Amino acid sequence: MAWIEMITEEDAVGELQEAYEKLLEPWGGVDNIMKIHSLNLPSLWAHFELYKVVMYGRSRIRRPQREMIAVVVSAANQRHY
Repeated sequence: MAWIEMITEEDAVGELQEAYEKLLEPWGGVDNIMKIHSLNLPSLWAHFELYKVVMYGRSRIRRPQREMIAVVVSAANQRHY
């Protein structure tokens, strides 16, 4: 549970609902890390753009290595991301 107030998928309307529909994960929901931006839609899109650059942008670190780093960090933080 987040300590930051956030709007759930069920309560989202308008632009936020549309944003959530674009961000749906394969498991059918939106990650909490994105939902914490629900009160500030520009910050949600800025976070998403940062994510895309970090994971898909040009780098000397290959994509599989980036995924491995993400898994290790998630495990160290006891998160499922």
